[in-house]
Amino acid sequence: MTSLHADEAFLGHYQLNHDPFAPRVPGFKFFPAQRKPVLGQLHHLARYSQLLLVVTGPQGSGKTLLRQALVASTNKQTVQSVVVSARGAGDAAGVLRQVAQSLEIAQAEVGAILKQVVQLALTGQEVYLLVDDAEQLDESALEALLALAAGAPEGRPHVFLFGEPSLIAGLEPLTGEEERFHVIELQPYAEEETREYLAQRLEGAGQGIELFSANQISDIHESSDGWPGNINQVARDAMIEAMIASRSAVKRPSVGFNMPKKHVLAISAVVVVAVAAAWLMPGRSKTPTTGAPANEQAQLPLGQGAPTPNGGAPAVEFAGNTQPMPLPLVGQSQPVMRGPLAEEAGGITEGDDGVPLEGSSAVPPTVTTIAPPAGISAGPAPTPAPAPVAKPAPVQVATAKPAPAPAAKPAPVAKPAPVAKPAEKPATVAKATSGGSWYAGQAPGSYVVQILGTSSEAAAQNFVKEQGGQYRYFKKVLNGKPLYVITYGSFANRDAAVTAIKALPAKVQAGKPWPRTVASVQQELATTR
Repeated sequence: MTSLHADEAFLGHYQLNHDPFAPRVPGFKFFPAQRKPVLGQLHHLARYSQLLLVVTGPQGSGKTLLRQALVASTNKQTVQSVVVSARGAGDAAGVLRQVAQSLEIAQAEVGAILKQVVQLALTGQEVYLLVDDAEQLDESALEALLALAAGAPEGRPHVFLFGEPSLIAGLEPLTGEEERFHVIELQPYAEEETREYLAQRLEGAGQGIELFSANQISDIHESSDGWPGNINQVARDAMIEAMIASRSAVKRPSVGFNMPKKHVLAISAVVVVAVAAAWLMPGRSKTPTTGAPANEQAQLPLGQGAPTPNGGAPAVEFAGNTQPMPLPLVGQSQPVMRGPLAEEAGGITEGDDGVPLEGSSAVPPTVTTIAPPAGISAGPAPTPAPAPVAKPAPVQVATAKPAPAPAAKPAPVAKPAPVAKPAEKPATVAKATSGGSWYAGQAPGSYVVQILGTSSEAAAQNFVKEQGGQYRYFKKVLNGKPLYVITYGSFANRDAAVTAIKALPAKVQAGKPWPRTVASVQQELATTR
C-alpha cells in the first residue's frame, strides 16, 4: 500500500477532514498554560533587555509554533518581523543575505543592516529578527548575529534564536565571561495538556477526543514524554494500529467451525476405537491361511445356514455360484465402515477436513455379520452385506443385483438442503437495514454508534449479516469516492450510546466505535443525494 493510499484509508476510516497529526497544520494554534508565560517573557525581554534571546528544546518541542505565536502577537504597525531559516544556509553570508532581502537593502553586511534598523527606529518601527533551526548555524553566523544583537547606540534589532540545546555549546565560546545572551528552555506538556492538545488536533479534523480512551491518552503521554512532535507521531500510530485491527476483524470474521484441540483429540480417539471394533467384528478372518500365496485373497468360510423358524432373525439368501466371498487384504484397501452403514447406524460424520463434527456418536455401532447359506456367492460388492441389519426388507431378494439400493436409502437421512435455508435469513436482515430510509425516519437529536467505514459495500453487508441485530449501514461520499459507514442501535442521548459501546463484542470495540447524532448522518445522506 502506497503512502497516499494509506493516508486515504486512515482519513476514511476515522471520517477525518485532514490528518490531525501532520507536522504543521495550517491555522493550528495551541498554547498550554505553561507556554503563555514564555511568550510574555519573550515580549518583555525584547523591550527591556539588550541580550540575544535563545529558546531551546528538543526536536518536536514546539519551538516553531512558539516562534509563529511571537510573530502573530506583535503589533504590525510598530514591529517588522524578519524570519530566517538556518536550514541550508547556516553561514554568515547566507543569514545576512536573507536579512538584507527582507529589509530591502542591497548590501548583506552587518553595518548596512544596522544602518537600516536605525532608520526604521526613527520612524517608530522596531525589527524582530527570528532564526529557526538555529542549531545549524556555524561560528561565523553566530558571531554576525551577536553583533546585530549588540546593535548601535541609535538602535538595534531584537534577535531571537530557536534551536536545540546544542546551540548553547556554540555560543558559549564566543561570549567568554561576558553575558551576551539569555536562554529560555521549553518544558514538556503535562498529561492534562497532552489531552487538551490531542482534543484540539482532532476537533480541527472533524472528530473529538472520544477516539482515545483515558488509558490510551496516558500511554501516549508517557511514550512521547510530553513533547508535541512525539505526541503527534505516537497518537497517529495508535490510531493506525486500531484501524488495522478492526479491518482485520471485519475481513476475517470468526464464523468458521472452531473446536478446542483436546476435543478434537478425544473424538479422534473415538474414531480409532470405532474402526478397530469394526475390523475385529465377528465373522472376519484375522489372518490368511498359512502357506497361501501372497497374492491370494483370504476367504470367509461359509456355513450351512437355513432360515430361522418362527420369529427368529431372518436369514439372508444370496443367489450366485458356490465360490466363497472374498475378503480384501492390505493393499486392496476398502473402507471398513461404509458410508451407508455408518449413516444408518447414526455413526460419526466428518467435516471437509476429515475432523469429526460436534454431535457425532461417541459409541461405535455394533455390526453383526450373518453368513450366507453354503453354496451361495456373496457377489462382487461387499457393501450390501451389512444392509439387512438396518433394513430387513431385502431378505427376500433373490439376486445380488439389487444390492446397491440400500446404499441409496440413507440419502433422505442426511438431506442438508432444508437445514441450509435459515442461513439465507441474515442476508435479508442486511438488506433491510441498509440504505438511508431508516436514518431519515429517526429523530435528529437521537444517537447511533458508528462502528467503522469501508469502501466495499460487500464488506459492509457481510459485517451487518454477521452481527445482525441493530447493525445498519449507509452510503456517503468522501473525496469523490463512496464510503459505507456501519452504525449500531438507536439511543435517546449520548450517555446511553456510550453505555452501549461498553457492551459490544470485544472485536467490535477494537475498532474504537464512537457515538454520533442522527442529525449528522442525515446531513451526510442529504449531501450524498
